[in-house]
Amino acid sequence: GFLFAEKCPHPPTIEFADVTAEMYPLQTKLYYECDPGYDRQSGAYLGIQCKSEQQGAVWKYGQFKCFDKKNLSSAAPMMELELTQKPEREPKGPAPQKQEELSKFKQKDFCGPPKTFPHASIRLPQEHYVGQVLHFRCQTGYDKSPPTFGSTTCKEMNGKINWTTLDMKCTNGS
Repeated sequence: GFLFAEKCPHPPTIEFADVTAEMYPLQTKLYYECDPGYDRQSGAYLGIQCKSEQQGAVWKYGQFKCFDKKNLSSAAPMMELELTQKPEREPKGPAPQKQEELSKFKQKDFCGPPKTFPHASIRLPQEHYVGQVLHFRCQTGYDKSPPTFGSTTCKEMNGKINWTTLDMKCTNGS
């Protein structure tokens, strides 16, 4: 049977802090947003999901492109070209130290940072799953009193799913 990762409650929010994640558990969905002034292709799906494959956890990407609203006409012929591009082949052969690192993090159940698309940025997931780690860092100007960064992990503890305590506050020292 498939193990479906369990959803977490909403993560803690910290005012004036930026939140990032370096790894994402299976099932996580992320969405790209086109930068201001750019638009997505009609019908393009901007979401990706972390799925389990034989080689481990991988992002499943849709085909999409963010293009400049000013030259809409140039967007159409690009599509064909994009579909024929082959992904870069991973070099075959053993990479022993890499393997070691992977098992250390049990990374088969986690996807790393998603790839970047031109003129698009990624939003944090709306739904989090057990194992997700979020890193908080106070924004510039609000990092006067340490600790100015920290992280929280979504875990199951005594049958309840919750985020580990995050002990930080971002203030501008006034």
